Amino acid sequence: MKCSEFLQELTNYLDGVMDAKTKSELEDHLSWCHNCYVVCDTTKKTIEIYRDSQLYELPDDLRTRLRSAIMAKCQARKKTGPREV
Repeated sequence: MKCSEFLQELTNYLDGVMDAKTKSELEDHLSWCHNCYVVCDTTKKTIEIYRDSQLYELPDDLRTRLRSAIMAKCQARKKTGPREV
């Protein structure tokens, strides 16, 4: 299995909706491909965090600093224009 094939099947793998043969091929790929293992593990952990998410109140000083940083970044982007991707 190629990395591109792995990435196409990642959602199905994490959702547990794939046939046994494809799952076996994916897990074999994960056993030797460090990059895909990291992508899979990180994605899985991110999903777990969001599933169990609780809203936390930000301290006022942190909220103020965060807002200021975001606004400064937006202003800088307006001056330089959008980045091409």
